[in-house]
Amino acid sequence: MAIAKKINGFISQSSFIRRMFEEGIRLKEQYGDAAVFDFSLGNPNVAPPEAFCARLREISCADIPGKHMYMPNAGYPETRAAVAAAVNPGAEVNLTAEQIIMTCGAGGALNVILKTLLDPGDEVIVPSPFFVEYRFYADNAGGEIRAVPTREDFSLDLEAIRGAITAKTKAVLINSPNNPTGKVYDQASIAALAALLTERSGALGHEIYLISDEPYSEIVYDGAAPASILSAYPQSLIASSYSKSLSLPGERLGYIAVNPAIADHDVVMNGLTLCNRILGFVNAPALMQRAITGLQGAKVDVEMYRKKRDLLCDGLASVGYRVVKPQGAFYLFLPTPIADDVRFANALQEERILTVPGSGFAGPGHIRIAYCVDDATILGAIEGFGKVLKKFR
Repeated sequence: MAIAKKINGFISQSSFIRRMFEEGIRLKEQYGDAAVFDFSLGNPNVAPPEAFCARLREISCADIPGKHMYMPNAGYPETRAAVAAAVNPGAEVNLTAEQIIMTCGAGGALNVILKTLLDPGDEVIVPSPFFVEYRFYADNAGGEIRAVPTREDFSLDLEAIRGAITAKTKAVLINSPNNPTGKVYDQASIAALAALLTERSGALGHEIYLISDEPYSEIVYDGAAPASILSAYPQSLIASSYSKSLSLPGERLGYIAVNPAIADHDVVMNGLTLCNRILGFVNAPALMQRAITGLQGAKVDVEMYRKKRDLLCDGLASVGYRVVKPQGAFYLFLPTPIADDVRFANALQEERILTVPGSGFAGPGHIRIAYCVDDATILGAIEGFGKVLKKFR
């Protein structure tokens, strides 16, 4: 066999998302872009704010000594300070540059965190549904994901989390707003989770870390606000990025924010900085770090995503679907009328509608619809959604 057995096995488990995205490319070549309704990939289609574009033009033309050279592996000190100042108000902690590591996106941040914290065989509890690549990130660090169910409304099931905690538990990983459900965890949920982890950490005699994956934290609707884990629990770390808030997924810029009160603070920070380097990231992209240093607080027009959410949800409701509008991100996790979500997604594909089966997120009986697409794609797909629903009713 040409490749590692583990990777060969992972290929068969790998993301439905990319497979459907690639199928979309094939269908568009066959039928034309306008005749294919591709909701497979969470690829932001709202343009970055003009402030970012202006800043990037300015930096790219500026005569800055060492503009493209290596910098400290944790990132430029001024960038880290700017990020810390931006995170502080919502977190109610005193973050400084010393608690920030600039990374290659939130995916890079999670890999760095897990590599730093996990020993072989350690477990990371993740509420399901969850982003499928978490399994691979944990495996990269020698750990394992232990999925626990959420409640019917996708809120945290604290008793399920309690029941999953063992001596092998090293961390709990949450994602708010959630991909694929759009669920936002409120302050009461996070406070209750923090109390549980404090109690179980004491009983087990070792820290259980709380990691929050937050690339969608700025994409929220109707007054929803993700609760800060940093203000709730000392053994906490945030992984985030500018992929969604500034529509820059291809630029791979993110960060880790570490609670200043975390146990063995200096050792943890040294470990994160080392892992940022030895995982091959070395450092976050230099130009992007310089670009966002003066842009904290800037973000895309979230109202455009809210309108797309409402256009999709109202359209699906009009043809008979049971729809609960998500609180954040740009995904609708829609219950399917049959248990076999893969079969239902395949039926939609016959109408040239591309969605992702919920089984790919450990959430069977659903499909994920990424509505970060043109309005014409949403409007054009509603009739096909209705036709497929009628087939199964």
